[in-house]
Amino acid sequence: MTGPAGHDDNRIDDRTTLVVGPAARRDASQEDRVHFLVVTEGAEHGRIIELGAEAVSIGRTPPCEVVLRDVELSRSHCRVLLHRDGVLVTDLGSTNGTFVDGRRVDGTAPLADGGYLQIGRHLLKYERRARREIEQRREFDRSLEGASQYIQSLLPPPITTGPIRTEWLLLPSTRLGGDAFGHQYLDDDHFALYLLDVSGHGAEAAMLAVAVMNVLRQKTLHGADLAQPAEVLAKLNGMFQMEMRSSMFFTFWYGVYRPSDRTLNYASAGHHPAYLLPHDKHAMTALRTRNPAIGIMPDYPFAGGVVTVPPRGRLYLFSDGVFEIVTAGERRWELDDFLPMLRQPDQAGMAEPQRLYQAVHAVARRGPLEDDYSMLVATLD
Repeated sequence: MTGPAGHDDNRIDDRTTLVVGPAARRDASQEDRVHFLVVTEGAEHGRIIELGAEAVSIGRTPPCEVVLRDVELSRSHCRVLLHRDGVLVTDLGSTNGTFVDGRRVDGTAPLADGGYLQIGRHLLKYERRARREIEQRREFDRSLEGASQYIQSLLPPPITTGPIRTEWLLLPSTRLGGDAFGHQYLDDDHFALYLLDVSGHGAEAAMLAVAVMNVLRQKTLHGADLAQPAEVLAKLNGMFQMEMRSSMFFTFWYGVYRPSDRTLNYASAGHHPAYLLPHDKHAMTALRTRNPAIGIMPDYPFAGGVVTVPPRGRLYLFSDGVFEIVTAGERRWELDDFLPMLRQPDQAGMAEPQRLYQAVHAVARRGPLEDDYSMLVATLD
């Protein structure tokens, strides 16, 4: 195929030394290179679009060679063409515009290796890799997608009516972290909810999260009262020591709400606080107990806490992927940067986790978030 400099990648140029005989080796730089766009955000996240010698048009409908499911795209939105050391992007008179690295394209603009193309709700990254790397990536992506779908299948449906209502959002990162959460009634007067975040990324981290979820969902934590958060943490700590789990550990927050007296018993293990807000959002209570992460210290005496929930109070439970972002100005956020967003007004017709995601995404730099975005919100009437 034609290489990035417009020459045949299989040709030996003047600077190459040819070794004849069985000791000959093909330099990695001479491997069959693939130019491609990978969708990092949008409805078709993870899709790989291979580029060749012919220009490729992208839009909402045929006859475009690449059709994306996106109502914000024009029928024929833009065209991409390999050219020397990169790609040329041409806007085809689209309604909502074509953007290269955040700048709107007026006519044609270059897209360098590692750059981003934004069209509608889709963000695509341009990369060049050896073909074998692409195949390995596709296989890896398939395994991550399977793990991600399995975790999604275990998540409880939101509760939309009654004195306890829940809503949540889980958006796996491109690397797939080990985030998971859940909630369930233990009996008529005890409602449990939790969130965990496994160290590391990939299918192995996801499977550890699944193991913990199954123990809690099936109520098979023998020897611990599921209504007592400190006991739950201690039992999980004994079951999931890191030396038996490929050195992986996880942070954890677990709480049990009693509607009869409006008390919330809770305990956290290496996790940042959950936050309890009254209906008017004028105050904020951090809920955290200072315990180590699960799996690090055997036989640790975990401690819990208790708080009274105000009428129509709302509990926010989330992973660090929600706030550990890099902004468009290349500043790394911490928890304190995110917390003011909790006190902003609700948005009509939008779930609270989605409102917060959009607020975070608006200040984050372009591209996918670095870690899983996981948020569970419970309204306790």
